[in-house]
Amino acid sequence: MAFSADELRVLRRALAIALHPMPLSDEDVQDCLRLAGSVDEAVGEAGRLRAFLLADLARYRAALPGSVTGYLELLQDALAAGYDPRPDDLAALRALRGKPLAAVLLERCQILAERSVRARLAGRSAALVAPGPRSRLLALPGGRAADREPERPKAPAAPAPAPGRSPAPGPRPAPKPSEVFPPRRRPAPPPSEEERAAG
Repeated sequence: MAFSADELRVLRRALAIALHPMPLSDEDVQDCLRLAGSVDEAVGEAGRLRAFLLADLARYRAALPGSVTGYLELLQDALAAGYDPRPDDLAALRALRGKPLAAVLLERCQILAERSVRARLAGRSAALVAPGPRSRLLALPGGRAADREPERPKAPAAPAPAPGRSPAPGPRPAPKPSEVFPPRRRPAPPPSEEERAAG
């Protein structure tokens, strides 16, 4: 995750305030809330991209052996993003081990799968205490929140549609990764000497 210069400034200030509590100005509170919103949005987008990558990987795995090159590239990307290889991946790589890249990936995936199994077994024997999901930052000490009572979240009342009319459309859904990121294109091979001489 990368932060802009302004976000780093806000993060630095928030960390300093966490170490040395003091009253905050309204501007500082708003900056911290905006930063928390940006981080939440980035985490959500990373989750959507990961889900897209894993779905794409499953599609390529199902289309093997015709999609060998694309599958191996996607598996490398998924492993770099922290993906734990599944038994289906190991079986596919064993079938493709005649290719050098598949053999290297098979070895790497076997090591990762073994580590994953050991970690799960060790986790079951220890106390099962999983950290909860990161909660939203609602208020900071000082600033506006110190002057008034905390706001209670209100459930939005949906207006009843008028008879004979269709309900108004909701908020725009998040775009799919395929809409945001164009597919990878391979560079065209350079023209041959004959084509350059002719053109």
